[in-house]
Amino acid sequence: MSVERRQPTGLVWHELFMWHDTSALAGFVKSGRGVIEPDEAAEKPATKRRMKNLLDVAGLSEYLIPIKVRAATDAELTLVHAPAYVETIKSMSARDGGDASLGAVGGDTPFGPGGFDIAAMAAGGIFEAVDAILEGRVDNAYALVRPPGHHAERGHGFGFCIFNNCALAARYIQHRHGLDRVAIVDWDVHHGNGAEHIFWDDPTVLTISIHQDGLYPPGSGAMSARGGGGGAGYNINVPLPPGSGAGAYLAVIERIVVPALRHFAPHFIVVACGFDAGAYDPMARMMLHPDAFRAMTRQILHAAGALCGGRVLFAHEGGYHTLTVPFHGLAVIEELSGRNGSVADAFTPIIAAMPYQDLQPHQDAIIQKLQSAIAESLGNKPHRTKT
Repeated sequence: MSVERRQPTGLVWHELFMWHDTSALAGFVKSGRGVIEPDEAAEKPATKRRMKNLLDVAGLSEYLIPIKVRAATDAELTLVHAPAYVETIKSMSARDGGDASLGAVGGDTPFGPGGFDIAAMAAGGIFEAVDAILEGRVDNAYALVRPPGHHAERGHGFGFCIFNNCALAARYIQHRHGLDRVAIVDWDVHHGNGAEHIFWDDPTVLTISIHQDGLYPPGSGAMSARGGGGGAGYNINVPLPPGSGAGAYLAVIERIVVPALRHFAPHFIVVACGFDAGAYDPMARMMLHPDAFRAMTRQILHAAGALCGGRVLFAHEGGYHTLTVPFHGLAVIEELSGRNGSVADAFTPIIAAMPYQDLQPHQDAIIQKLQSAIAESLGNKPHRTKT
């Protein structure tokens, strides 16, 4: 049974997030050296700034509680990141910037001067949102932050991500607020390798990633990767084939994500909310429309209401199509807040009419296989109850 709404939805936002500099990128690779003509980076301010603008135009912003951001401290950042990595990013930031991937192949993550400060503000805004939820000042929250975080691992950044915002949120919830179990649900179209890496052997954080099979990072996100040691069974990868639409994603939420959440009984749910599974996104080949993101959000809210008193935080990750991402985000925040904006959704009618939006047999076969694997791996784990 879901809990009744008591407080508004919180919003983490600051214009400085939009000043994060990824200008060394052309699309998702480094430009220059006579090889790649300089161009606009895929991870750019436009999608997120336009999402905030749409919230304003739709009249939703006035009903959201602004959550003031602060810089995360070094002690907080090292809840999941290596101290040497934090110091390296800080040192680069104090000069002319650098690359947070530290040479990791395929993980280009350039940033300009002051990049550490903006990334630390994004993480600090996440922490403030957690506090606001757990102190009862808001029911739930959306963190419209930049840079994104879900690819960052313990000792290096990766794929536009400097600090792993969702992983940091999980550890902050545990260390600052004393809650034992946190679940991270990641529906960014790229594999959530960062949380998998950080919590691989940790049974107190359930990590679930729904992503396009084999897309990014290369060789990452296999169904067979289920955690190790004490964390065996608590890492769940759902690699969906290209062309998956609303039917496949909603089936995954209903048949994989919600049952796993019920078994784990988290005290808090964090959603890594990427919108790059949208039909027009240039960085993937999936087919979602705004109402699909709305429906997935509704199911997560129902699960949170039944399992953890509605405690849920959405953190913005990927999404690179400037026209549709704002409408995906609007749908999610409308569902979180229980209010509809005044702007009509121009894209769901178009995308929903595309063929193959329904669950296809080959997609269903993958979901069935994963259901059996999860039942087997979690069958040996205690079925936790709410505490």
